Amino acid sequence: MNIKILITGAAGFIGSNLSEYFVEKGCDVVGLDNLATGNLNNIAHLISCPNFEFIDGDIRNIETCHKAVAGRTYVLHQAALGSVPRSINDPIITNEVNISGFLNMLVACKDAGVKKMVYAASSSTYGDSKALPKVEEVIGKPLSPYAITKYVNELYADVFYKSYGLNSIGLRYFNVFGRRQDPNGTYAAVIPLFTKQLMNKQSPLINGDGTYSRDFTYIDNVIQANEKAMLSENPEAVNTIFNVACGERTDLNTLIDLLKQSLSKHDKAILDIETTYGPLRVGDVPHSLASIDKAKKILDYQPQFNLKEGLEEAVEWYWSHL
Repeated sequence: MNIKILITGAAGFIGSNLSEYFVEKGCDVVGLDNLATGNLNNIAHLISCPNFEFIDGDIRNIETCHKAVAGRTYVLHQAALGSVPRSINDPIITNEVNISGFLNMLVACKDAGVKKMVYAASSSTYGDSKALPKVEEVIGKPLSPYAITKYVNELYADVFYKSYGLNSIGLRYFNVFGRRQDPNGTYAAVIPLFTKQLMNKQSPLINGDGTYSRDFTYIDNVIQANEKAMLSENPEAVNTIFNVACGERTDLNTLIDLLKQSLSKHDKAILDIETTYGPLRVGDVPHSLASIDKAKKILDYQPQFNLKEGLEEAVEWYWSHL
């Protein structure tokens, strides 16, 4: 597959997995990251590859965006400041990166004449909508600054298609997890955080009573969705949003039980660790479950890993890397 791709956020969790996948497929890959939340260790094994170039740069700088996009056919835009709590603590920086940075990337893609930009949207866009499963065309009001920024991305992408003919596809990720997802820091996602705590014989902390549920999505499903979106020639896919998920929801109590079962293969004592419960977090959506019918129909998206299968893979990676 000899195609030229720019991957933003290339040293982050999802971006590094995409970079690795497409480099191994023989694509000409440029990775852009300012290393604010990404880690060079995630792509250290790619630096010496002749078909990979890394640019240490920030999407908030339009010249950097133009440089990174030059000569690229496709852009997989993953760069963003994630985390609902982070956006509540610092809405200004979240807005700068996720909206201004996104706008810079749209302008750079338009000016360079890229064939298509596939970008990371978010399930947080569904906001206070109580309908389950979540269907792309029905959203509620956003519940956090982060959710607002990701929704604005979708609006901007739509305007750039209608105004300038820039082809784009937004992928609304639902709680992605897997290898290289950072378990450290204030804003660590629950699966790597719980895994690290259990491995260290610490009691995992659940915000609330553990009945909140999520559609947890293994990283390899996300890679598949990006590839299918990027290469799709289906006219129905252009300027469209797709849910990327498993189409199953799991509450946090069950999630911890599954993690304990996977980790107990290495250390049976982990089964006896008790869970701690704390107050709910501001901005958290109670339940999240995706309809993936649209992605299946238009992109031929077929998730290969359910939660349990993905957890088995993720736990093995963390056990050998933490």
